[in-house]
Amino acid sequence: MTASAEPPLAGKVVLIVGASAGIGADAARVLAADGAALMLAARRAGPLAALAAELEAAGHEAAYTAGDVSDAEAVARFVDATVARFGRLDGAYNNAAIGGRGRLDEVREADFDQIMAVNVKGTWLCLREQARVMREQGFGSIVNVSSIGGVRGSSGMGAYQATKHAVIGLTRTAAHDFGPLGIRVNVIAPGPTETPMLAQLRRTLPGGVEARVAATPLRKAGTGAEVAAAASFLLSDRASHISGIVMPVDGGFTA
Repeated sequence: MTASAEPPLAGKVVLIVGASAGIGADAARVLAADGAALMLAARRAGPLAALAAELEAAGHEAAYTAGDVSDAEAVARFVDATVARFGRLDGAYNNAAIGGRGRLDEVREADFDQIMAVNVKGTWLCLREQARVMREQGFGSIVNVSSIGGVRGSSGMGAYQATKHAVIGLTRTAAHDFGPLGIRVNVIAPGPTETPMLAQLRRTLPGGVEARVAATPLRKAGTGAEVAAAASFLLSDRASHISGIVMPVDGGFTA
């Protein structure tokens, strides 16, 4: 009888930013099952504590730290807390984001500034602080989360889509900047995925979600676990020569 295969992330330490709900929380469950020890980070401490307790009750290793991803000190704390708890940082999954809708000429300046601060500045801060530790180690893998809205346009969500295009640009640049340091950086672009954000879109953009699902070759919205499976691959050593790619997880929508 052959021994069972080792989980793909066994022995790895992964920081998940934006772990309190939706795709981030689903990622925590998948990455933990795949063997990773996790530091969970997000703005709200309550959901993080509950998720960490859930994972530990299932026999996984997890801790959490709370803070705003658009605040430089908070993001540095995410990384420092990971190293203090686990001794290193093998991988990072940068998922924190907020949504927004409205025609570009209807978006309020304050809303535009906020979505840019969270989705774009937050991703940049994560990359900067994660690379600070990974540079010293000489290795690491980072996965950012964009969207199919980052590879194509549509009406009504221009500010959000602008941020997701920016995340792809940051990822591609980081792959060049950090590659010589032994750090891989990739981005996944989910299509419609069953999350609280998608539920809100169904309420505020009647018919919009259904139209996109109908235009998807697989004829269904994805799940957070399906998105996380792609991230797990990119974080693992199975993807050791993959950097700078945009991986759609969209049921074929962008095919």
